[in-house]
Amino acid sequence: MIYITYALYLVGVIILGSIILSLFKIVRPTQRGLVETLGKYSRFANPGFNLVIPFIQKIYLVNITEQMVDAKSQEIITNDNLNVKVDAQIYFKVKPDEESVKNSVYNINDFRTQIVALSRTTLRNIIGNLSLKSANNERSKINNELLEILKNEASSWGVDIIRAELKEISPPKDVQETMNQVVKAENEKIAAVDFATAQETKADGAKRASIKEAEGIKQAKILEAEGEAQAKILKAESEAQAIKLVNESAEKYFVGNAQVLRKLEAVETSLKDNAKVVVPSNTELVNVVGELAGVMPLRKD
Repeated sequence: MIYITYALYLVGVIILGSIILSLFKIVRPTQRGLVETLGKYSRFANPGFNLVIPFIQKIYLVNITEQMVDAKSQEIITNDNLNVKVDAQIYFKVKPDEESVKNSVYNINDFRTQIVALSRTTLRNIIGNLSLKSANNERSKINNELLEILKNEASSWGVDIIRAELKEISPPKDVQETMNQVVKAENEKIAAVDFATAQETKADGAKRASIKEAEGIKQAKILEAEGEAQAKILKAESEAQAIKLVNESAEKYFVGNAQVLRKLEAVETSLKDNAKVVVPSNTELVNVVGELAGVMPLRKD
């Protein structure tokens, strides 16, 4: 009997503990909660322990971290009547304040489904007004326009649209092959232009090198000619100076004897050309030179 009493007591404690524990709900930091009492919103639940009375109150937890949904691939007819396959990804999160969390639960049935549907509709409207080329070249513009529209529409849902990105814009297979051929031809054209430019640059470099070499040779010849001219000028100046000295000497020592001076110059020329002169013995060299020049020997006092 005693054992049965203890068993019943233990069961009662366990049941009571379970009931007490069930009164508290844990809200994680990545969540916010809405507590309803008998089906009516009563309070906002922040992270931590929150008292929720069973059968009378109910708590709805909402994830406030960044999430992503795929807008799902769809075919869209472009402005130039081509069917393109388009897919996009939308990144969003529920704002953590009480009003936004309430809006995400009470203002819309399922905001994830609504975001996908709105993204698909918006993409059809945007890309339907563009050509295939424009759609491929203006991805950033499409992303920005899609993001702006989604932000405006989702503001009343308590949801913040963070970014929208096109995942793919795929044209029909035959169009894609044609585009690939065009791109290949364009790349080959660019490569040919680059090669021609490189060859032209190489030729210009060689031409400039030849011009520099020719200018160097020309400058060297100019310097050489200037050197020769300078040498001739110096030589002429030296000869002129020598003539001046001779003239001064002639004027000083041979005034009125120009004929004698010319004879002396003739003797000088003869001696310079290694002419041989026989000098008699016992004869002074001054008298011999005088006789060769036609000048009377100097008398010796």
